[in-house]
Amino acid sequence: MRHKTLIQSLVMLCAIALLGCNKSATSPDSVASSGGDTATTGNTVTAESSGGQSTAGSSSALVLPAAPASASAPKPIVVHAGTTIVVTADQTVSSKTNNSGDHFEASLAEPVVVGDKVVIPKGAKATGTVTDSKSAGKFKGNAEITVALSSVTVKGQKYRVTTSEVTQAGKGRGKRTAEGAGGGAVVGGLIGALAGHGKGAAIGAAAGAGAGTAGTAMTGERDITINPETKLSFKLKEAIAIERQ
Repeated sequence: MRHKTLIQSLVMLCAIALLGCNKSATSPDSVASSGGDTATTGNTVTAESSGGQSTAGSSSALVLPAAPASASAPKPIVVHAGTTIVVTADQTVSSKTNNSGDHFEASLAEPVVVGDKVVIPKGAKATGTVTDSKSAGKFKGNAEITVALSSVTVKGQKYRVTTSEVTQAGKGRGKRTAEGAGGGAVVGGLIGALAGHGKGAAIGAAAGAGAGTAGTAMTGERDITINPETKLSFKLKEAIAIERQ
C-alpha cells in the first residue's frame, strides 16, 4: 500500500515537472511571438513612416515649379570708335570768358545711326568741355579755344564719351581759322571767280568770309567765340554701349 502511494506521488511529481517544462518551453515562444508582434508592429510603423515619406514625396511633386527666370535683357547697341557725332552749341563759348574745364550745353545736329537703327536721335542733349583756352589779353600770340564732347543723354540716361577735340584759333588780327570762316572764304572766292574773274573773286571771297563768321567769330581783341547754333564735329575715341529701351 505504501509502495503504491509512493508510485502515485512520483507519477504526480513527474506530471508536474512535465507541465513545468511545457510552460517553460512555451514561454520563449510566447516571448518570440510577442517579439514577432513587436516586430510586426515595428514593421507596421516603419511602413507607415515609409508611407508618410512617400506621401510627402508625392506632395512635393504636386508643388508647382518655380517661375522661370525672366528673359535676359536685350544687349546694348554699340556705337564704335571713329563714329562722328555732330552737335550744335546751345550757348556761347569764348576764349575770353571761358577757362579750361568749363562745360557748355549742346544738342545733336544729326542722329547717330548704327545699322538701320537710330541710336542717338537728333536733338538729344549733349555736354561739351573746354579743354584749353587762351585769351588774347592773357597770352602772347593768338587766341585759341579747344573743346571736346564729354557726354550725351539718350532717353534720360547720360553716357560719358571720349572724343576728338576741336580747336579754333586766330592767326593774326582780322584772320579767322574756324572751319566756317576759312571754308566760307575759299568757297566764296571760287564762286566769285566763276562769276567775274578777278574782281568777282575778291567780292566772292569777302562774301564767303562773312558767311563763315556766322558760327565762329573773332572779337576786336582777337578772342575766339563759338556762338550758339555753331556746328561742331567730333569723333568717338572709345566705343559706347547704348541700352535698348
